[in-house]
Formats: sequence, C-alpha cells, structure tokens
Amino acid sequence: MKIDRRQFAGYSSAIAAWGCVSGVGQSNFNSQQPLFIATWKFGLPACIRSLETLGKTESVLDAIEMGIRVAEADPNVDSVGIGGAPNANGVVQLDACIMDGATHRAGSVAALENFPHPISVARRVMEKTKHVLLVGAGAADFATEQGFESQVLLTEMQKRKWQDWKTQQAKATGPRAELAVPTNHNTPTNHDTIALVGIDSTGNIAGGCSTSGLAYKLPGRVGDSPILGSGLYVDGAVGAAGATGIGENVMRHCGSFLIVELMRSGMDPTAACREAIERIANTDKKKPADLHINFLAIDKKGRWGAAGTDAGYEIAVVTPEFARLEKPFLVI
Repeated sequence: MKIDRRQFAGYSSAIAAWGCVSGVGQSNFNSQQPLFIATWKFGLPACIRSLETLGKTESVLDAIEMGIRVAEADPNVDSVGIGGAPNANGVVQLDACIMDGATHRAGSVAALENFPHPISVARRVMEKTKHVLLVGAGAADFATEQGFESQVLLTEMQKRKWQDWKTQQAKATGPRAELAVPTNHNTPTNHDTIALVGIDSTGNIAGGCSTSGLAYKLPGRVGDSPILGSGLYVDGAVGAAGATGIGENVMRHCGSFLIVELMRSGMDPTAACREAIERIANTDKKKPADLHINFLAIDKKGRWGAAGTDAGYEIAVVTPEFARLEKPFLVI
C-alpha cells in the first residue's frame, strides 16, 4: 500500500524542532501503519527519509538503506560515514550491515575505507555475492568494482581531534601510545552508531546499522555493528532489534539476537530490551551503567520499544502520523 505523500507535509517542521522528546519508554501498538525507529537524535531525519522512500518504492530494504544514508552523509554526525571518527592511525574505517526479515538475506562490510556509504555497499554484498561479510581491502575492492565512488572521509575537524588525542596519548604513555587500546569512547551525550529498523503496513520487516566505530580504535577493530545477531538482527516472523554503545559488551552476548528471541517467547519490545541488558549485566557482574549499551526493537505486531543504560540515550520514532524523539526505559 502506498503512503499518501501529503502526510509528509509537516515533517520539515518536525526536523527543525527535533520532534517531541517523550519519557514514556514503553511499547506502543499500531499494526496498520508503517513504522521506523532509529537510535539517537540524528536518527530522526533518517527515519523520515525511510518513510518517504517507502512511499515511493514500497520496499522496506530501500527505506532502510536510504534512511541510513542520511546519517552517513551528514558531516556533523561524528560516528557515522562522512565525518566519522578515525582509528588510532588517523584512518576512518566504516562498518555496516543490512538484513531482510522475510528471507534472512543479509550483507555486511567492516573496516571499509574511503567509501562514505557502507550501508549501500553492504546491500550490494547481499544482492550481488554469495557472501554475507566482506572486510578491509577486499570490501573496498568490491565497492570499486560495483561502481561506488571513493573519497577521503577524514574531515579537518576529526583530523584535529585525532591529532590532539595522539599528542595527549604520547604525553601519557610514550611514543607508541597509538598502539594502545583507547579507554575513551563515543559518549552517549555526543553521537554513536545508527541502528534503524522498520516495518511496513503489510508486516515486512528490515533493518540496518552503520558506524565508524570506537573513536581511535586499534586499526582493524570491528565492533558489533556489522555483525548479525550483535548490532542488528531481523526475523520477519518475530521482529527486529538493533544496538548502540560499546560494541564489545554487545558482541559477547549476541545482544540483538537475544532480544528477538525474547520477543519470540512473548515479551514486548521494551521488556525484551530490558531483559537483555539485565542478563548481560548479571553475567558480566557489572552495574548496567558501566556497560554503555542501548537497544531498540520492533515486533511483528507493530509494537516498538527500547531500553538503555545511558541517560542520554534517545530514539527516533516515525510513522505517517508523527515524527518524534523518545526517551527509552533506563536500566540502572
């Protein structure tokens, strides 16, 4: 069913106002309308683009890809695509994945250099190869073969930040400090991974995830974002879940897959996100706030929800009726 494009008339003002931030943090139900949700404030224009794309192509995969490209193309988003934070050597390496719930087809790229839209390269991996994940130079070669244009991704602002970090590291630990695992991360009060999932009015579900990863990470480090079951998982019969935060704390527990399985057992999306965080915290014997992990999810019924450990975490929620930000349930 096509979406009435007149319904988008008020969305420009929603972008300007960044929506209405709500403190509900609970699942909501609307099974008859398309729905897109994404992590963080910059997920709002991404979700709006997703809904617009769905109205034009009637493809949830198109909607996910085009929505995430909005965040990837924004140089002010310092953890995704253009403007993303570099690794310890000053090189921007991008990770992304996309997954179709109906078929379980998926594509991923990791440590991809010089291509600003890893989500599109990931989709091409899904559709043009027999593989799921390509990394490093192989992923870049594939992107070139597929006609994607390369460009320098390190912005002047990010270059200055990296140089400052490198100077501070050298003063603290010596000339080989850049080889140390960085103790800082992209804080929730700033920016982080975009995970975007959506469902159309007929129940088709898809999702995607894109990031530049941990700031000043060791070269070649790959977090949860391009790993199916960690940063993203989609099952068309159940729902979808995505993650943002410290990837290592998600990867070791297959966080997004866990949430989908909890929804399969009957939990609503918010309850499933909460349970996943609490289980991870109990297993790791840590306070939730020390984990810096945040989740969102939708289910087959059209319900959505989210939970996180960071007070600054918020999600974007967009339907044909509204576009707003929500404060998810805080696990402390």
